[in-house]
Amino acid sequence: MRVIVNKQPEGPPPKPSERYDPIEIKSVPVPNPLKGTVLVKLRAAALNHRDVYIREGQYPAIKFGSTLAADGAGDVVAVGEGVEESLVGRKVYINTSVGWESNPRVPEDPRKYGVLGHWPLPGTLAEYILVPRSVVFDLPAHLTYEEGAAIPLAGLTAWRALVTLGEAKKGDKILIPGIGGGVALFALQFAVGIGCEVWVTSGSEEKLARAIKLGAKGAVNYKNANWVAELEKKSGGNFDAVIDGSSGPNTKQFLRLIKGGGIISVYGAVAGSNVTITMPYIWFKSAQIRGSNMGNNAEFRAMTKFIAETKLKPEVSGVWDGLENAEHAYQEMRAGKQFGKLVVRIKHADSRL
Repeated sequence: MRVIVNKQPEGPPPKPSERYDPIEIKSVPVPNPLKGTVLVKLRAAALNHRDVYIREGQYPAIKFGSTLAADGAGDVVAVGEGVEESLVGRKVYINTSVGWESNPRVPEDPRKYGVLGHWPLPGTLAEYILVPRSVVFDLPAHLTYEEGAAIPLAGLTAWRALVTLGEAKKGDKILIPGIGGGVALFALQFAVGIGCEVWVTSGSEEKLARAIKLGAKGAVNYKNANWVAELEKKSGGNFDAVIDGSSGPNTKQFLRLIKGGGIISVYGAVAGSNVTITMPYIWFKSAQIRGSNMGNNAEFRAMTKFIAETKLKPEVSGVWDGLENAEHAYQEMRAGKQFGKLVVRIKHADSRL
């Protein structure tokens, strides 16, 4: 089978900030199912910012030769000992978070936890993938393979940040900064589906307009110097939760915008890792800042049920045909202009399975 792996560059980049490791297509044997595992013939894979960070050297313990990407959907073609044979032939998508069953706080055994698309775990930019039975879920019937592949990592991250940690419920007022990225878009769609009042920010007027069409009640451009005051005036403030992938200087503003007992659910830091906040806001408001990282199988199951019941479809920004065109998807991700997920449709050179 063919897979895409990260390749060691021939020499160092001109500057560390310019590092961008090459990728290549390699041929490797199709893995044989082991006890408790499932072999999936992948039909589509999707990228996340993490995939770019790996190539830029901004990820821990990078190992060259790793099969890349974490999101995928396809068909079960074989199962290992102890796995029900009825799974063969079913359309599935895969939870990228391996080794975390249901503990609401952290994986049950952090030593056994990992995320697909980084050694020693396999990746989805491949024709086949062998994964534990526990992370394989039926693809909701209304979704295509490409739509299914677009969901797992970003969808699960958004579900945990919004529902588990953000405690979102019907009627809540939710702020989602940086709309346009995969997690933020899923958080918007989930919150609208739950019945929340959602407000968003972006530096792009086009993205703000598209978010309104997806159900956001209001939007503010954070490139405006007075965006916080503008948002507070338009929305009335008092947000029940902020689902935040920005951090940096924004954190102290979000503390101002949340209501008493409000929650800031943080899943990223694209605006900066260092944060200065006014601590009295924390205790006077009884505010809570909660870190959110991926999610578990129980949350993935709940998310899948919600998607199936509401017939939610992810925003797909672009689809590229064939592993040989995956680099184009990477380029689009690096440019940062996408509104939704970037997907690679996998065409099989060998169809014996």
